[in-house]
Amino acid sequence: MTDSLDQALDYTGFQARLADAGYVAEDSLAMALLLAGELGRPLLLEGEAGVGKTEIAKVLARVRDTRLIRLQCYEGLDAGATLYEWNYQRQLLAIRTHEKDDMGAEEVERQIFSKPYLLRRPLLEAISQEVPPVLLIDEIDRADEEFEAFLLEILSDFQVTVPELGTIEATSVPHVVLTSNGTRALSDALRRRCLYAYVDYPDEAKELAILNARLPRIDDRLARQIVRFVQGLRREELEKTPGIAETLDWAAALLRLDLKGLDADPRAVQASLICLLKTEADQKAMTPEVTSRLVGSAA
Repeated sequence: MTDSLDQALDYTGFQARLADAGYVAEDSLAMALLLAGELGRPLLLEGEAGVGKTEIAKVLARVRDTRLIRLQCYEGLDAGATLYEWNYQRQLLAIRTHEKDDMGAEEVERQIFSKPYLLRRPLLEAISQEVPPVLLIDEIDRADEEFEAFLLEILSDFQVTVPELGTIEATSVPHVVLTSNGTRALSDALRRRCLYAYVDYPDEAKELAILNARLPRIDDRLARQIVRFVQGLRREELEKTPGIAETLDWAAALLRLDLKGLDADPRAVQASLICLLKTEADQKAMTPEVTSRLVGSAA
């Protein structure tokens, strides 16, 4: 929160800080990231796989100069895997050691069920930091609805109950970023709890800006050809549309191949498409004729 209601938020300055950290954010996304921190609200980022949602959380951690803690969601994920577990091996060693000391059973139990023997998982780890971290809850749509309901409780109270220790309240409230690829509908309750931003594939201008930011020494002509080629490729019927990460990989590969333009070496360009096309069907569909057509449009 800001210290004064009279202090105006400088979202354009925050947008510039994101750019300095390597992420080109449009006005709405920069505003969402800034307000989520100021209002203490989780931010839900939704969009297709490969548009850079996870990267946003990484950049936010760099901008705020704090730790990134990531919880990768999957089907069957339960509370135990996200909160804590006991270090059983260390507990067993302690029991054996205390047996030699003739320590009473109750005292041994008190010792082995104490914080030094607690293994913090992402959610508990996030609320235990002195400096508020960025907590990335990645692909929340892959988790079950039961876990989503549990997560709502954590995001509301920011405290965890460990039966052996009692309630552990947050040392600091993390900056929470949730991502979703839209594979299932999220609950209205979760959406109401969060601020929201939809992350789409970048347009030509934004993708060019990202490319120049990440590979500042790339030739301007080659950079424009790469972006136009990828923009055209996304309009083809593909099983997996290449994201910005694939664009950056391809551009780096072309630089390593010392190609000055996409028309310089058709065979090398065709072979390098492995950086963009991630399924067998897509690689077979991208014939030299299709590649030549896209190169011509990118010139």
